[in-house]
Amino acid sequence: MFDALSEKLQATLSDVRQRGTLTEDDVNAAMREIRLALLEADVNFKVVKSFTASVKERCLGADVVGALNPGQQVVKIVDEELTALMGGSSAGLAFAPRPPTVILMAGLQGSGKTTATAKLARFLKENNDSSVAVAACDVYRPAAVDQLVKVGGQVGATVYEKGTDENPVDIARWALDQAKQDGKDVLIVDTAGRLHVDESLMEELKEIRKAVKPTSILLVVDAMTGQDAVNVAEQFGEAVNFDGVIMSKLDGDARGGAALSVKAVTGKPILFASTGEKLDQFERFHPDRMAQRILGMGDVLSLIEKAESQVEEDEARELEKKLRKGEFTFEDFLSQLKMMRKMGPLSSLLGMIPGFQGSQLKNMKVDDRELDRVQAIILSMTPEERRRPELIKGSRRLRIAKGSGTSVQQVNQLVKQFGQMQKVMKQLGRGKMPDLQALMRQAR
Repeated sequence: MFDALSEKLQATLSDVRQRGTLTEDDVNAAMREIRLALLEADVNFKVVKSFTASVKERCLGADVVGALNPGQQVVKIVDEELTALMGGSSAGLAFAPRPPTVILMAGLQGSGKTTATAKLARFLKENNDSSVAVAACDVYRPAAVDQLVKVGGQVGATVYEKGTDENPVDIARWALDQAKQDGKDVLIVDTAGRLHVDESLMEELKEIRKAVKPTSILLVVDAMTGQDAVNVAEQFGEAVNFDGVIMSKLDGDARGGAALSVKAVTGKPILFASTGEKLDQFERFHPDRMAQRILGMGDVLSLIEKAESQVEEDEARELEKKLRKGEFTFEDFLSQLKMMRKMGPLSSLLGMIPGFQGSQLKNMKVDDRELDRVQAIILSMTPEERRRPELIKGSRRLRIAKGSGTSVQQVNQLVKQFGQMQKVMKQLGRGKMPDLQALMRQAR
């Protein structure tokens, strides 16, 4: 996510950090590099010009030049300005005082609108405990209704559909009546997209808006289309005055132009971001956290939230007891491994840790398939072997290797590393600090 932009900004700011003092010429040189990085990231030209002017003004006017340690001040200013550029504080979704809250989804064809509808439905069910229904009003795109029925069912939302032969405005009006009768908290209306912004698309949106009187209109834009996404947002804003943006395909966007430009150009905040193909890879957009990730500061808060969403409090307490007693088994390890996989790709999780961005991740060659191999090895063990790893010797290791499609050497390595990990946990449980260097030598 934003890898190219992140690497260039981090390189520029790293150079600034290394200087004992900064002159005005140093600041100007840094601003040139930042301007080039943003333009190459497909950020709107006017936005780039305004952003660099604001950063430069603050750098020259905040006693940065000539200060003893100016580097951190410059990084702090860039971080704050990036946060402001993307909206400042996190914006929330508006809810109606009396249900159902009606959310109208808009966007071009191919922007990921139908999938975003299902993801939003799941998010509201999981995080707000809302009873959610979705209305299938895209009657033009082949299989759009079938797609919504499928993904809507997968997330547990009620799908209101009347096929493709009725008028979308009539379907939306009927769906709202159904949502009221069924006592739904939220109705999300999935409308049709077009291949480009045209008059008929806008007119239909206006008619649906008039029929259902939505609490919010959300525009779904494809992050990977860069400035085109911003232009689309601007045109939709002029026609239907949307309330916020869902940025789809953000995980595939190495540049970041759309996310960095859309708030400044339209005045509308990014509310949610789709961060993967799976229906649970959808989250609130936090400008401050995104700015920190771009600058290599990590996103520890989001990492904690992901972990909390997957771990039950009782399970965490039980695991803590086992760790303190040094009773951690392969069964426990497998359970933690499955929990971590639910949190998302390993590269995405590491990207939230300070210092694990861009080139660092590339150099580490993060491969989720390695976790698959570890899981396969553990699943090939018997329950008794998982509880008592000391039993895994000779023929047992050969059987486990064959069962998991790995080599005996890979099984040996995992068992050895797990044994070292158990030693560390036992020593920590007794209040001792283990000799980590000695343990690392033994694990090789």
